[in-house]
Amino acid sequence: MINITLPDGSIKQFETAPTGLDVAKSISDGLARNCVAMEIDSRQLDLDQEISEDAAVRLITTKDPEALEIMRHSAAHVMAQAVLRVCKNAQLTIGPVVEDGFYYDIDMAPVSEDDFPKIEAEMKKIVKAKLPIRRKVVSKSEALAFYKDEPYKLEMIEALEDGSISFYEQDGFTDLCRGPHVPHTGFVKAFKLMKASGAYWRADQSKAQLQRIYGTAFFDKKELKAYLSFLEEARKRNHRRLGSHLDLFSFHEEAPGMPFFHARGMAIWNTLLEYWREEHKRDGYVETKTPIMLHRALWERSGHWENYRENMYTSAIDDYDYAIKPMNCPGGMLLYGTRSHSYKDLPLRQGEIGLVHRHEMSGVLNGLFRVRAFHQDDAHIFMTPDQIEGEILGVLRLVERVYGTFGLGFHLELSTRPEKSIGSDAQWEQATSGLRKALDAYGKEYKINEGDGAFYGPKIDVHIKDALGRTWQCGTVQLDMSLPERFDLSYVGADNEKHRPIMIHRVIYGSIERFFGILTEHFAGKFPLWLAPVQAILLPINDDLIPYADAVRGELEMAGIRAEVDDRTESLNKKVREAQLQYIPLILTIGNKEKEADTLSVRTLDGTVKYGVPRSEFLDSVLTHIRARKLDLDLFKE
Repeated sequence: MINITLPDGSIKQFETAPTGLDVAKSISDGLARNCVAMEIDSRQLDLDQEISEDAAVRLITTKDPEALEIMRHSAAHVMAQAVLRVCKNAQLTIGPVVEDGFYYDIDMAPVSEDDFPKIEAEMKKIVKAKLPIRRKVVSKSEALAFYKDEPYKLEMIEALEDGSISFYEQDGFTDLCRGPHVPHTGFVKAFKLMKASGAYWRADQSKAQLQRIYGTAFFDKKELKAYLSFLEEARKRNHRRLGSHLDLFSFHEEAPGMPFFHARGMAIWNTLLEYWREEHKRDGYVETKTPIMLHRALWERSGHWENYRENMYTSAIDDYDYAIKPMNCPGGMLLYGTRSHSYKDLPLRQGEIGLVHRHEMSGVLNGLFRVRAFHQDDAHIFMTPDQIEGEILGVLRLVERVYGTFGLGFHLELSTRPEKSIGSDAQWEQATSGLRKALDAYGKEYKINEGDGAFYGPKIDVHIKDALGRTWQCGTVQLDMSLPERFDLSYVGADNEKHRPIMIHRVIYGSIERFFGILTEHFAGKFPLWLAPVQAILLPINDDLIPYADAVRGELEMAGIRAEVDDRTESLNKKVREAQLQYIPLILTIGNKEKEADTLSVRTLDGTVKYGVPRSEFLDSVLTHIRARKLDLDLFKE
């Protein structure tokens, strides 16, 4: 008798060894139709595998999150089978699941999106046939014999240890694979091939160049449609496209991975920093600045030369090695050490907008999201042990204010001591307890990542959510027990003895360049009025009104409103349309009537139009709106 324990604690008994499918059918036929695999002892297994002894079994259905990955793995096999039908001489390599889909690297003639319809047509035939997917286990020698004419598979098999090797078969198509897979190809209900690119075998440029075909798959056509709509919206919001269209920033071959910010981009940049400075001054921070290039001895002392050297740009000056800073922290340590401190001076909150450089591989550079030169809104807080909870709580409240201003939700994650770490058990307990207490006092739900902290201390990561529901890890709050020790930092306590300060590293924007890119996509280029690079554009309806429009612009600029005049000899409708395409929040039309009455005709980007607005009323309303940093454009709402 085989006893199968289900997640709810109930037990199913079978006289002979059941398969996972047998277990599902014993519950209901509907469940059996929607099962894709099973889990035993944290191992995912095929549904047709026999369970030969008592076990706790969890059935994985199409509703479970891990089911999608299993199905997409099977979809990769379906695609590979279809490619072999279309291109008989193709040689398969590997086909893993990746975020949002799968890909397969194949040695074949170059592929483009023009070839996708033919491949997808074959995939549809394979899916419609509901071909059973069966696992077969063979010895290494049998596997080598089977793949004797396929060099890539042979290379992979030869690297495996002696023992059982699994294949998966579906109607004459066989692939080397660990599995598990869905029971039959009919589970791949909704799929689409997304793109093709080149890829070197084993990521080695000296080896063969392969064709990498990407695809995605879902259990439901509605889910696929929603995903494709999401991708289209993300394409429209792509910050690189918008950065060019709105004249915000650019990249050049002369400085790969190092963005150039244009005048309009700098308007947003400076507004972000003005806001940052305002909020930090409010919370008692002082702003500091440290050099961009520092002596090798400093980086050896901080540990970066030993552990981060390959990511640092270096130079020799007067026979000494220097490095451009990849982070601001060591300079902050030197600043603290320039004078003695009393416990009465603490907490000391030092903020810095520091330009750092890190050598990233060219293949991972991605617009403003992954660059080689960027600014961090670092802050280093030096404090006594009993101040940990209060300071962390203060940072969290600052985080909430800042992200809330941009309409960004967020969640928190606490990462605890990793296996490799420095510091005593008592230090880690004190630091982690301080973070926990602060999070509990803050009152917002948080996730715990056991063992995922930095080697020098526990941390809180802040993950923001943008308008498309994507999450980005920007803010972080880290306790550091290493650098104060390495730099022999101290303060004199109430007992008149020297003590080691506790230190917090924290960022809120994180990389300001990356945050800029996130905001560009979050707002889809339609920045709120307070942040918009051009807040108002004046459109005189004829050349005679240009001097008057220039005078109004001067008044707006003196008041602190970023304004321009479109004095081109174009139709008014064309000027309005182009201003709308540039996402300028306020479009001000000036005719003789407006000049004589000292009014403005105001069109807002949300489609509202109001005529005959007195200039003084307009100015007061706009300035009030900007000072409040509102996200909507409700200038004329009653």
